[in-house]
Amino acid sequence: MTALLDVVLPVFLVLGAGYLAVWRGLFSDSGVDGLMVFTQKFAVPCLLFAAISSLDLGQSFDWRLLLSYFTGSTACFVLGILGAYYVFGRSLPDSIAIGFVALFANSVLLGLPIMERAYGAEALVPNYAIISIHAPFCYLLGITTMEIAITQTRAPIRLLKTVGRAIFSNALMIGIILGFIVNLTALPLPGIVDEALSLMIRAALPAALFGLGGVLYRYRPEGDAKVIAYVCVLSLLVHPAIAYGMGRVVTDLTTDQLRGAVLTAAMAPGVNAYLFANMYGAAKRVAASAVLIGTAATVLTASGWLLLLP
Repeated sequence: MTALLDVVLPVFLVLGAGYLAVWRGLFSDSGVDGLMVFTQKFAVPCLLFAAISSLDLGQSFDWRLLLSYFTGSTACFVLGILGAYYVFGRSLPDSIAIGFVALFANSVLLGLPIMERAYGAEALVPNYAIISIHAPFCYLLGITTMEIAITQTRAPIRLLKTVGRAIFSNALMIGIILGFIVNLTALPLPGIVDEALSLMIRAALPAALFGLGGVLYRYRPEGDAKVIAYVCVLSLLVHPAIAYGMGRVVTDLTTDQLRGAVLTAAMAPGVNAYLFANMYGAAKRVAASAVLIGTAATVLTASGWLLLLP
């Protein structure tokens, strides 16, 4: 167990340093905002661009891997909605936002550094395959469900515009799309561009983790304890359990694929879950608190999943 914590804790120490720095006034809110803009709109998109552009697409995009992961995420989305609506008596928009929290795992800022520390950079191929369609899948499912629930017209053109705007205005998605273009066209990158990308990539994850710690300080938990606990159980236990069961019993994943699917599924809800809730003004307190509490709980739950994985 100590060896597993040695893998997980350094990630959370960097995140905790950001939280502590903002809490003690050593790092300003505007500084956090600037750091997150740098990481989310520049450094991490460069990381995803470089990873996708060099993937062996034929080998990486195994339908069995994607089915194992996204079956679990879809199940948690549905369970989140049903539990919030029928068990906790929340409104339908609130319930959909709560379902989205259970759906959207922090696959980049937590999943990548934990996977890399546990198994090495060469083991990240399944993670990148999942990440490349993670945001489009989650936004497509979440926004479509919410728009159908809150609008009377059900106009398909409006749905397409809303979903498309959410997906294609996202810098992470732009980095992924450009990576696919370079990969599919075999377009060579000039050496100087490659070196510049390397510099950005080295800054991406540590800066993003530190900034995420600062962001989480804003999301201090307030009330709704039972709903938050329910969402965290779905995110940290149910989703990876389904991915594990699918990978071992149904789809017969390789060891690397199983690790990537389960550890990505085991990550806490991402900040995008709060952004979705904020966009619709629904269940914002639940979303914000679940991001914070789920991230803290991942120290223990991720260690448990690492212990279980081959």
